[in-house]
This record gives sequence, structure tokens and C-alpha cells, in this order.
Amino acid sequence: MIDIRPFKAIRPTRDKVSLVASRSYLSYSEETLIEKLENNPYTFLHIINPDHSEKQAEIKGKEKYRLVKNKFFDFQEEGVFIKDEKPTLYLYQQQKGEIVFTGIICASSIDDYLNGKIKIHEQTIAHREKMFKDYLDITGFNAEPVLLTYPDQNGVSEVFDSYLTERPEYEFTTTNRSIHRLWLIQDEGDIKKLKDIFSNVEALYIADGHHRSASSALLCKNRRSRNLSYTETESFNFFMSYLIPESQLRIFNFNRIIKDLNGLSTEKFINAISSTYEMTKKKGSFTPSIKDEIGMYLEGNWYSLIAKESSFNRSHSVEKLDSSILSNNILSPILRIHDLRTDKRVSFIDGTLGEEALEKAIDSKEYAVAFLLKPIGVQQLKEVADARESMPPKSTYIEPKLRSGLLIYSIE
Repeated sequence: MIDIRPFKAIRPTRDKVSLVASRSYLSYSEETLIEKLENNPYTFLHIINPDHSEKQAEIKGKEKYRLVKNKFFDFQEEGVFIKDEKPTLYLYQQQKGEIVFTGIICASSIDDYLNGKIKIHEQTIAHREKMFKDYLDITGFNAEPVLLTYPDQNGVSEVFDSYLTERPEYEFTTTNRSIHRLWLIQDEGDIKKLKDIFSNVEALYIADGHHRSASSALLCKNRRSRNLSYTETESFNFFMSYLIPESQLRIFNFNRIIKDLNGLSTEKFINAISSTYEMTKKKGSFTPSIKDEIGMYLEGNWYSLIAKESSFNRSHSVEKLDSSILSNNILSPILRIHDLRTDKRVSFIDGTLGEEALEKAIDSKEYAVAFLLKPIGVQQLKEVADARESMPPKSTYIEPKLRSGLLIYSIE
């Protein structure tokens, strides 16, 4: 049922890949971004920040996208990139310590996305969809795969094993101490085996990259409407994705820190919470572990908050999530934070940083209260997606985080 296809990637030469591949540019502070741009002539950040590279004033919108395209052409002309001559599936492995992710980078079908075989758990924002669609349309390439997950399948590892013992095309370590390896699967027999295996998979689930997939779908529909004789084989009918089994997906919590108590005293705030949560003050640091429990850090103290059964809908795939219960019982009615996407009084800290990051934010007096959530499980994510519902914003922080510019998918 799932259609995956090999493609001819445009990618860095072996000697430059460690210099080219970068994190998502949004993950860099302004100071770090400038340092990277000024000291690494090969980083992919030069392509997506061409105005900085040319020492120009900041340029936005379609004019900037044209500069991105031109900078990409410059890298190709300089020999930084090569293009594979054969359709290829890319076996990519990322390792940090004992944690290993192994999967394939391929072209996934837009029709599978439109038909609901590639399932979402997060709603996208229309103006961002259009922005990314315009970016793809003008630049003509996709440089960061969408992360998809699938139920573990027999036969996949057997194909991978024969490659994992060979020297990889790429092997390099990044400053976060992750090792990146990539092999080329060009044997037609192996490609067919993998295609056949995934043709029997009922659905894939987007783990990370909802806006990238949605914008690719929007572009596809736009180009189809302009070319009614399309054959469904054109590159714009697909988007680049990285497929890993559910057993390897790592989902962390996304915690909330709030600027103020909406004018309430500490006593009144705690009294308001007690109508929907059972509260227990804890000694020292605290991590929630039982059903419907979250942590709260307020004025140097940790509290266990267990949602009262009457305060949420246990039968609803989204409303029973800790993040939804928090929003519906505290953030919206008490603190008047109604839209997590736009309210500047709320910030988010991913669970990889630990409770100490929350304590630091509150103890600094920059924020008033922190809420520590438990990670959402893969089955919870799938339940939401299967029900065609959407989680609250920033409900999950998912690894692996992929590199931009490692492989480039041309949609021209």
C-alpha cells in the first residue's frame, strides 16, 4: 500500500560532507549562525542564508528564495555537490553513544499523503504551508527529509545487514558527538525487496516534518493543476523522507514555562489548580511517572499534580493527553493562555535538557511557573493520527534530528 521510490540525490562529495551538512538553521542562535557562516565556506547554511553570505541587508520572501537557488547553483558549479547517476535508496544511520537509528531515505508519494496513508498528528498553519510551498517552487529542491515511522517489518534488517558490514559512502562525526553513516542501495534486487516490503505496510506516521510534507503536497496539487497531462512519475509527486521503525523512534516530553501567574497570588493560583488536580508538595527534584500526573515547579518547590478523573474526557484520543489536560485545566482557564502558538507568555523546553533547565528558568525570576510533562508514547501518537485528531502544539520532541544538505532531492 505504501509507495517508496529511489531517486538520484544531489549530495556533497565525500571529502566535504562533514562541512556541508548542518542542523536546521532555526536551531542555531544568531551568534552561532554568524560564527558558522564566517568560518565554514562549505556549510549548507550559506545556501539558505545567501543574503548574509553576500553581506547584504536581510532579504525575505520570493526574492530571497531566488538567491537561495542561485547559491545552490554556485555550490554545484564549484564541485561541492555531485549527483548520483542511478536511482538510489539511501541507508542512513545516526549513532550517539549506544543509541542507534537505522533507516532509509527515499522518495515518498504525495498521493499516499493525500489519501491518508501517511498520517499526521499535528495541524499545520496555512501561511507557513504557502511560504514553504513558494520556497520549494522557486528553489526547486528539498534538503531535509521528513521523518516517518512504520511498524517494524520482517525482511528490512536482512537487506540492511549486507550493507552495514561494508565501508559507508559517508562516515563523519558532528560536534554533538553523533556519528553519521550513509550507504548507497543501488542494486535493483535490493530496491525491489524494500519496495515490496513497504507495499504491504498499511500506513506511515509523520514523526517530524508536518509543514514540509504539507507544503510538498500543496506544491504538487498546484503543479498538477497547471499540467493536467502529468504522469504521476514527475519528481513533484514525491517528497524526500527518512523511514525508521517504531521501535527506534525516541519521543521526549516538551515542557512549558510561563512568564507570570496572570495577576494571581501564589495562594490563589494553587487554590485554582486544586479544583482539577490532586496536589502533593515534593522534597527536592521530581519526575512524574504515574498516569495523568505532571510536575509543577513554583517558587523553588516541586509539586505532583494528578488530574482528577472528572476534569477531562478519558475516551478522547487528544483530550486525555497530559498536555491537553494542562491546557484545558490550567493554561487556558486560569492563566488565560489560549493559543500556545502565539502567546508570548509561554515558552517550551524539550525534555532532553532535564528538570534542571526548568528550575533554572524559574529560579532566575524570568519565568514564574514550570510544568513538567511525561513523554507521549508511540501508540498514543498513532492513536491520535488514526483518529485524524491533532495534538496541542509542542507535545513531542522527537529524535533523530536530521541534517540539512546531507542529501538533496530535486523536484525539477
